[in-house]
Amino acid sequence: MNFASVRIITDDVDRLVEFYEKVMGVSAERPAPIFAELVVPSCTLAIGHSQTVQLFGAGSAVAADNHTVIIEFRVHDVDAEYERLKPFVDQWVKEPTTMPWGNRAVLFRDPDCNLVNLFTPVTEEAIKRFSGRR
Repeated sequence: MNFASVRIITDDVDRLVEFYEKVMGVSAERPAPIFAELVVPSCTLAIGHSQTVQLFGAGSAVAADNHTVIIEFRVHDVDAEYERLKPFVDQWVKEPTTMPWGNRAVLFRDPDCNLVNLFTPVTEEAIKRFSGRR
């Protein structure tokens, strides 16, 4: 089994696509106006309009209502990313902090208030844990 993607449901695909293009540094693929994918070697972030929810079952997902999932990206230098993203991230949750499990992390919310974590393994144990992963 291969993990394929994480999909965010939104009422404003264009707004989230623009935001994540800046965060991820890639251009989205837009196979339909109501759907986009941002593809990097390790994962795909899909963004679908709330109109697509009915294809999966009415009420199966609600736009801008996430209270449990954190979208995470491993980056080379979390402090540099924090500085790069400051101009267009409106809602910071946690400034760069070294976590007890050895990652240096910064947390913020996207325009739909989904929680996003950028992290860099910094301790020897954390670096070892991520060695060999994409």
